[in-house]
This record gives sequence, C-alpha cells and structure tokens, in this order.
Amino acid sequence: MKHLLKKTAVAVLALGLSATAATAEKIRIALAETPSDELAAFFVALERAKANGLDYEWTAFSDEELAIQAVLSGQMDIGFGTPYAAMQRSKAPIRILFQLSKLKFFPVTTKTYSKLEDLNGEPILLHSRGGGTDSIANVIESKLGMEFGERSYVPGSSNRVAALLGGRADATIIDLSNKNKLMRSEAGSNFNVLEMFDVEASDEALFGNLDWIQNNADDVQIFINALVSTYTDMHDDPTIIRRETNPDGPIGQLPEEILAELDGFYSDAVEAGLYSPDGGGRVAAKADMEWYSAAGQLDGSPDELNIEDFWYLAPLDAAMK
Repeated sequence: MKHLLKKTAVAVLALGLSATAATAEKIRIALAETPSDELAAFFVALERAKANGLDYEWTAFSDEELAIQAVLSGQMDIGFGTPYAAMQRSKAPIRILFQLSKLKFFPVTTKTYSKLEDLNGEPILLHSRGGGTDSIANVIESKLGMEFGERSYVPGSSNRVAALLGGRADATIIDLSNKNKLMRSEAGSNFNVLEMFDVEASDEALFGNLDWIQNNADDVQIFINALVSTYTDMHDDPTIIRRETNPDGPIGQLPEEILAELDGFYSDAVEAGLYSPDGGGRVAAKADMEWYSAAGQLDGSPDELNIEDFWYLAPLDAAMK
C-alpha cells in the first residue's frame, strides 16, 4: 500500500507494505529504497523472524537521508543506512545493530577513461548526497589527490546504468549486480570498470534509537538472530535466498526475469565479499570509523572514536553465541 509520510517542512510519497494489520506493537522499518534483488536476503530474514513471532511493517523511502530522518524523528523504529554524520551531529542515541552490506561498488565509465586518475575534474553521477557512493568519491579524491568535477545524483544503480547507456553520463559508481549485468550485456564492450581499492566498510546497516532497542530487546533479538542465520546459510549456499523467497511477498512479486537471476546475484555477491556472515560486528565498526572519517562524514581520528558511540553490539554478540 502507499503511505503519504509528512515530516517537518517536507512530504514524502513512499511505498510500503504491512506484514499484517497495523498495530502499535509492530516494529516499523524504514527502507532506503524500494524492494529489489539486493533486498531479497533481508526479506528472507524478515520471514524467518516473523515465523519466530516478530510483528513488523516496512515503508520504503526514496533515499537514505529520509529513512535516517524518519528514525531520528521517532516516526520509524529501525532504519537502513549508514547514519554516522547524523549520529555525531544530532547527539541522538542512534546505534547500528548489523552490517547489511559492504561498500562493494565499482567506478564504471565510457571508454574515454581507463583509470581513476583520468576522472580528475570530470563530472560523475552518484546515488545520493552524503550516501555510500558520495563517500567513495570523497575517499578516492583523498587517496589519489584528485577532485571530481560536478557531482550529480540519481538514486538507484540501475538508473545510473540507464544514464550511461543513454549517453547522459560518462562516469558513475554502481553496485555489483548492475556492474555485472552491464558488462555481460551486448553494450558491455563500450564501458570500462576502473580498478578500485578494497573496502570493508558498511554500505547499508541496520540502526535504531538505543532507548527503543533496549525497551524492545526481545523483538530486536529475534530480528538479529534471523539476520545472522540467513547470512550464515547464504554463505553456505547462496541459492537459499531464491528458495526461501516468499512468492506472495514484495520480492516474490518482482518481475520473473529478476527472480531468475537471484541465484546468480547472490553467488556473485558472496564470492565478492558483499555480505559478512557475522553481521560485521567490531571488524565492520572499526572499518566504518576509518572509512567515514576519511570520507569526511565523521569528525575526529578513527583512533579517537569509540565504536560503542555508534554501534550497540549486545544483540549481535548474543546471536553469535
């Protein structure tokens, strides 16, 4: 169903779907995008959590910033994103619970460019201001001593691929799935995937208000347990995601051609290290401190930052025992 979400000075039209009839006891989840193949594992985890008594509903916002603001305002309980700058600026007790995916993104360009340094001064198309691809661009600039030209923002890797194919962009940063689809297509020979340094930091993470997390500890534990079990099983056998996808759920309603590619997508993703089977934990938290400091989204040296100011690890620790 569709929700019209009203915030201070902004109204956002977002798509949402309830697992059951709405009640005050539901966990309200703020997605940062509409359901896609990349969210299939998450929805499998939700189905497992539901089977263990979790009651939830979700709403898809048009970008990560809006999802973060919905949690900060108390409109939603749990959100998708990497809200480091917002956590530090607002001083709100927001904490990350689980690393959903790593920043495994790929600079893709027309044949005009062959290495990252060639993009010095050149325009680039990114996902959203302050989001993962924006932070990647910042770190590229910092590491290579260069500066991109004008940054434009188009949410969704598939939409940025369409911009490349349509000649409306010459350089962008896209996710693993869309990079593979593009380079395996007939048009793939027209583009270059530029060599990129390895990144272990979080692209998407699950976060919430610490007071709410602790007041709803049982439900949060069910949720984190389901995520850990799903990610562990996925690493053992990536086809589990396709097999456990609810045909009546939001992923099951995607076009058949997308569903047919789920096995390939998750096999590629596991091989590329997109998902951590243990939810990231302290390793991800440390990598995030380093990455988002270098990206300019966290103030202070990584050595001076306390991961417990940004992560709440108790549910993940319990799930891993």
